Amino acid sequence: MRHLALPALAVAVVATIPLSSGSNASSAPAWTPLSPVSVNMAAAAPAGHAAYGNLLAFNDFHGAIDAPTGSGAAVLGTPAGGVEYLAHWVKKLRAEGEAAGQEVVTVGAGDMIGATPLVSAAFHDEPTIELLSELGLDVSSVGNHEFDEGVTELQRMQHGGCHPVDGCFAGDGFAGAEFQYLAANVTDKRTKLPILPPVDVKIIDGVPVGFIGMTLEGTPGIVNPAGITKVDFRDEVETANLWSGLLRLVGIKAQVLLLHEGGQQGATGNISTCDGFTGVISPIVAGLRDEIGVVVSGHTHRFYSCSLPNKSGKPVVVTSAGTNGQLVTDITLNMDRRSRTFTSIEAHNVVVENGVRNADGTWQTTAPGVFVRNPALVDPAAKTIADKYRTAVAPLANRIVGSVSADIVRDVVPSGESPLGDVIADAQLAWTASAGAQLALMNPGGIRAAITYANSPGGEAPGQVTYGEAFTVQPFNNLVVTASLTGAQLDAVLEQQFAGHAGQNTTKILQISAGFTYSYDSTLPLGSRVSDLKLNGTPIDPAASYKVTTNDFLANGGDNFTALTAGTGRVYAPGFDVDALVAHLATGPITPGPANRITKLG
Repeated sequence: MRHLALPALAVAVVATIPLSSGSNASSAPAWTPLSPVSVNMAAAAPAGHAAYGNLLAFNDFHGAIDAPTGSGAAVLGTPAGGVEYLAHWVKKLRAEGEAAGQEVVTVGAGDMIGATPLVSAAFHDEPTIELLSELGLDVSSVGNHEFDEGVTELQRMQHGGCHPVDGCFAGDGFAGAEFQYLAANVTDKRTKLPILPPVDVKIIDGVPVGFIGMTLEGTPGIVNPAGITKVDFRDEVETANLWSGLLRLVGIKAQVLLLHEGGQQGATGNISTCDGFTGVISPIVAGLRDEIGVVVSGHTHRFYSCSLPNKSGKPVVVTSAGTNGQLVTDITLNMDRRSRTFTSIEAHNVVVENGVRNADGTWQTTAPGVFVRNPALVDPAAKTIADKYRTAVAPLANRIVGSVSADIVRDVVPSGESPLGDVIADAQLAWTASAGAQLALMNPGGIRAAITYANSPGGEAPGQVTYGEAFTVQPFNNLVVTASLTGAQLDAVLEQQFAGHAGQNTTKILQISAGFTYSYDSTLPLGSRVSDLKLNGTPIDPAASYKVTTNDFLANGGDNFTALTAGTGRVYAPGFDVDALVAHLATGPITPGPANRITKLG
């Protein structure tokens, strides 16, 4: 069934498998938006008909083989992440679930690969696939970043085989994922069928549970168009309900949606709450059929555990485990074998702790923000695989390319500008000076990590920056493009930063290079928010032509900046965007950008 595009027949076969008995479980406590989610969906099954399962879920791993550093190293103060620690915690939680009489399935909600650090990206993310298979991932939806290298490469990740250009690392072959990727809403333009299986079915304590996997419909706007020309991305609600109905038709009434789309809660300080929840996942859940009782979500890199109403007003458990393998969502399923439905569901997030505590409860560090790792929390099998790739990439990753004077963070000020965004835009402007570039624009979503002064992955001195660190900041290997835009077209690009205008779905403030300034007022009508555009103090002339540098993702209309496609006379710089950053760092020590080029008026 894993290999069928239309698995209804196989689902029917699975639905006829004899049911087995299970163990007892305690009833769920009442749930509030400020507690880990616990939802009752039906009366508890009588003893002997009750079934118990456990889902372990995470999302947006992004090949985070090494533990995150800098401002992203901790989750609410607890150092977390790193694949050998993720594997430890997943296996620990799996063992605990099995000891409690639960059958455990490990699931993901997309972006397992793509936008990855060098230790994974240098080998086309084969290390991440190998490691996720080793830790026991069973099934995952695709996310937008699974399409970073195109559909054909994603299919190679699933089925295996050597890279068509670079071959296989060490000549040892690549077997592909041992887990199943699902892509229900990504269909071939010619056949109209999903490019990977849309659903998977697991028998959990005698109850068939259906898993539907999808990415967000808006994926085409946030990946390079070149790799997805032969596929369509379909509506999330329509697709989920289509496959839910087919599963229901063959008797599978307990269903889980793995969806790479999400939301965010307020700053509650709790990894498992749902306070002030907002986001596009809510209207999606509000359109779902009753059979879907759990939605494992992602994409927003936020943590939460919620109860949201479906189409009938019934509660659906909706979870997210943040990003970079720093959390695992522990979901308990109580079911009725007779009706084959969920009776109650509980979920909470567990921190993938990797640090060493002091006696007073604080964490041991070697420098401010640099945590000591706990060897007792390392999974040996995962470490062996990770170390193989770390050793192979070390000569490239640990090469010192430049220096900084302090931490350069990607955290934004109220205007939406960030110190690191300034630095990257300046780097791209300098890189394209020979093309006559006058200003540069950088998409904030392409900035994946901060540069931390004290971080020393290769044992380098504080302030020195390695190629691996630079690549972690900009891991996409985008080309750097300079094109001509009129002042009026440049203004149109900036107006397109705001959600709801000219096809933009979320507000994205572009980062800008030194010498270019402007103001905006978010209280004004869409299309008329930007004002006072200046270049080196001189007002931008709507009729004049300006040489503007971006990456090719943006130049091709990525992140819904379709106004940038109006650029003419494109000139491509040598190398990639990371090369521009590396060249700029070599002129260091580089200081943090001032984050004062954009003025927010309201």
